[in-house]
Amino acid sequence: MTLSIQASYLPADDLEASLSFYRDILGFEVRAQGPRQATVGPPGQPETSLVLHPPAADPEITDEERATIAELMAKGVHGIIVLSTPDLIATFDRIQAAGVDVVQEPMKQSYGAFDCSFRDPAGNLVRFEER
Repeated sequence: MTLSIQASYLPADDLEASLSFYRDILGFEVRAQGPRQATVGPPGQPETSLVLHPPAADPEITDEERATIAELMAKGVHGIIVLSTPDLIATFDRIQAAGVDVVQEPMKQSYGAFDCSFRDPAGNLVRFEER
């Protein structure tokens, strides 16, 4: 059995700000855009997408759950994505120069990864690993 990830959802409480981050800073393609959500993905990888969506828009979510999600987003612990890059230092320098919130500068982890991380406009942790 061969499985692959087609799409993953990240919360985006300000769709335009999130689109600007993923499109203008990371260079992702915008593959679909509606009034409430947008689908983006890395160029040359049409099989992998991120859906940026407002987490409170789901009609199945209660007001209490919306408040909890908003609190988790504000703390930056609701959404996490890990991206890979062949040149971590160049990627870090380019993203940092754009004024993005740095969470961790490039460092070699005890488990072998060489990585860094930022927060996107919605507070999601965006981690980059050199591969």
